[in-house]
Amino acid sequence: MASSYETERQNNDHLAALASKVSALRGVTIDIYDNARDQGVIDSANDTFSSFSTSLRGSAGRLTRMAGQGNKVAVMKLAGIIIAVVIVAYYLLRLVFGGRGGT
Repeated sequence: MASSYETERQNNDHLAALASKVSALRGVTIDIYDNARDQGVIDSANDTFSSFSTSLRGSAGRLTRMAGQGNKVAVMKLAGIIIAVVIVAYYLLRLVFGGRGGT
């Protein structure tokens, strides 16, 4: 009779080990599903950056044509706008990220 109790205990131990493995496998499966679902977000972001790249390339081409035509006033205005935007962005970033730099 003692051996049947021992066998039952071993079966219960194996069953508990199997249940923990199934639980771990379920967790991995859920993680794979979440990762695959997030892949759609990554693809969407990739499409957005791709369209931005195309737009930027077109703008750079138009700027090159404008500069090549010799329209000096327009080029100077554009240079002034770019310099102003860089200066404003610098001061905004400095303001946001704690501007003093020293201890």
